[in-house]
Amino acid sequence: MVEKEYYYLERCQTLGGDLKGRGTNRMLRSRLLTQFDAHGILPTPQRLEIAEVLFEKPQHLSAEQIIEKLRERKSGVSKATVYNTLNLFSQRGLINDVLVDPTRRFYDSSTHPHHHFFNVDTGQLMDIEDSDLMVSQLPVLPEGTRAAGVEVLIKVRNA
Repeated sequence: MVEKEYYYLERCQTLGGDLKGRGTNRMLRSRLLTQFDAHGILPTPQRLEIAEVLFEKPQHLSAEQIIEKLRERKSGVSKATVYNTLNLFSQRGLINDVLVDPTRRFYDSSTHPHHHFFNVDTGQLMDIEDSDLMVSQLPVLPEGTRAAGVEVLIKVRNA
């Protein structure tokens, strides 16, 4: 396994400042490799491509939006690889997934606990500043449980 990890790490690093000519920033690449290591994620070129899309700025993207951005970059990463990678990133805590309804999920590059607005008409997910929302009291929790966190999703419509 060590040889395989070394191969992938070496392969990703030797791609240098450009991942297949897509203008990847070296600092972002270095940061991603550090984050992969911290979260126990084996770096592969495909995972790095997906992470570069997610972490180029703080944002909320659906899997379909990530696939579209990869296609714009002329990436050959498959749809299945995107979904599997997003699940891995989420399970390992590299990203948060935000389920806005049973059929729509967004991947959030900001992993600190925070709240969101979801515009039902536009499909846009937006952060709510921590100072703009205060939760002062939780209901009585079911017996034998404890609160693991509170994240509020407020659905809005265009006026």
